[in-house]
Amino acid sequence: MPRIFITRSIPGPGPDLLHEQGYEVDTHEGSEPLPRAELLKRVKGVDAILCLLTDTIDDAALKAAGPSLRVVANYAVGFDNIDLAAAKKHGVAVTNTPVPEMTESVAEYTIALLLSLARRIPEADAFTRAGRYTGWSPELLLGTDLRKKTLGIVGAGRIGQRVAEIARKGLGMSIVYSSRHAEPELSQALDAAFLPLDQLLQRADVVSVHT
Repeated sequence: MPRIFITRSIPGPGPDLLHEQGYEVDTHEGSEPLPRAELLKRVKGVDAILCLLTDTIDDAALKAAGPSLRVVANYAVGFDNIDLAAAKKHGVAVTNTPVPEMTESVAEYTIALLLSLARRIPEADAFTRAGRYTGWSPELLLGTDLRKKTLGIVGAGRIGQRVAEIARKGLGMSIVYSSRHAEPELSQALDAAFLPLDQLLQRADVVSVHT
């Protein structure tokens, strides 16, 4: 029976679906990443590892798993935590999770943080909960408008582009971006300017990093 090790408890029906297909699933139930020594111990003899960005899957981890290991699936869009050259050497396939739902979730969270900072929402929440609010005044916790401000996107990948789209179309912000290369479709669709990082930092009122 194929064995799968999941390095941290994850939401959703995934583990149940694996159980239903007859796989033996071992999941680390702790809320913190596995200590290195424990990770190397738990992967021994498994057929697949489902890991998180906080887990380093390098040559040593692949050797610890042994020849039965066939695939490492990363529970993330990126894969900086996985040594791809070592995986290729061991004949292990590597997958990541670049699904649209993850892009949308992170982009919406970014916009939520942007609005929270501009309108001072966390500060106002703490102020009110501490019992300090005694009545309205014109300058009390006065935030700033985002409309007509310039948002600088550092890293115009899927998430960065989606943040730019929401900010431009939803909040009326101007967009400048810095990335490895220009994105003509982004520039055209959002009237976004492609700039070197130093120039972006000079022009932007707000900077959002997506590298």
